Amino acid sequence: MPIPPRLLAHLRRWQARGIVRHHVVEWNGEPITSVKTAFNSAVAQAGLDGKVTPHTLRHTAATWLMQAGVDKWEAAGFLGMTVELLDRVYGHHHPQHSRQAAQSIGYRRQNEALAVSLAQPKQIDSNVPQPVEIIGGPGRTRTCNQTVMSGVDWQDAREIRAFLRVVASDCHASFTP
Repeated sequence: MPIPPRLLAHLRRWQARGIVRHHVVEWNGEPITSVKTAFNSAVAQAGLDGKVTPHTLRHTAATWLMQAGVDKWEAAGFLGMTVELLDRVYGHHHPQHSRQAAQSIGYRRQNEALAVSLAQPKQIDSNVPQPVEIIGGPGRTRTCNQTVMSGVDWQDAREIRAFLRVVASDCHASFTP
C-alpha cells in the first residue's frame, strides 16, 4: 500500500529524531497493543471534541480524495471499498458531480425543438393532389390529412361512410309507408 508523501515525510522525520525505532506506531519503543486505546489517547492529547473514531479518519480521507478529483477506482482501492460504495456515499463530493446538469440548465442543443414528436415522420409527395370531401354546406370541406390526423385512415373512413349510407337507405326504405 503506498504511503501518502506527507505522512512518509513525518515517518522519516520521526525515525531521524528517534521518536520511533522499530514500528510505525509505538509507545516507549514498543508496538502499541491496542489500536483503540492508542487512538483514544491521541484524540485526548490533541484536544479533539466530540466522538472521533478511526472511521472518522477514513470518512475524511474518502471525502478529500473525492474533492481532489481522484479516479474513483483508484480511491476505492486505496480505501479498501468498492467503487459502487465510494460513489454512493462520497460521490457527491467529486468535482464532476452534477457539473453537466448544472451547466445544462437553461440551454438546449442548437436546432433542437422544445417538443419532440414520437411519431415517425411521414413522407408526403407534394405532386399528388389530395382528395377533398364535401362534408356539409359551403366551406365545410376537408382533405384526407385532416381525417388521418383525427386517427382514422381516409380510405377506411370512406368505406365506413359508404356502408352507413347503404344501411341508412335500407332503413329509410324499410320504414317508408
